[in-house]
Amino acid sequence: MDELIACAVKAREYAYAPYSKFKVGAAVQTKSGRIFSGCNIEDSSYGLSNCAERTAIFKAVSEGEQQLTTIAVVADTTEPVSPCGACRQVMAEFGIEQIILTNLSGKRKILTLEEILPFRFANGDIVKDGEKNND
Repeated sequence: MDELIACAVKAREYAYAPYSKFKVGAAVQTKSGRIFSGCNIEDSSYGLSNCAERTAIFKAVSEGEQQLTTIAVVADTTEPVSPCGACRQVMAEFGIEQIILTNLSGKRKILTLEEILPFRFANGDIVKDGEKNND
């Protein structure tokens, strides 16, 4: 857990946040033990920005890792930082069961996917040809 948090803290240093000045780092661990880190990347057209959590997850997936187990997220906040809804849904897509929220002071909250997004959208919710897909 400490290594994962350290990777998230390091990733935060690379954040590109010229508009909000709110730098976030994340690191995700795969079932095979690999760690992928990411930072938030802003754009002057805010909708084109990407959060640290999704950057880390997308890096893992783009390297062939889809079995993700744990993610750590860090920011310079009073309390442990909380992921946005889009990031929570992406965590759900890849079944990340342990979510470690922290800050630079070392405060931590460890949550499950069910706790952070209890009514998530899932593959079984997708309708194909008028029938529910339960794959």
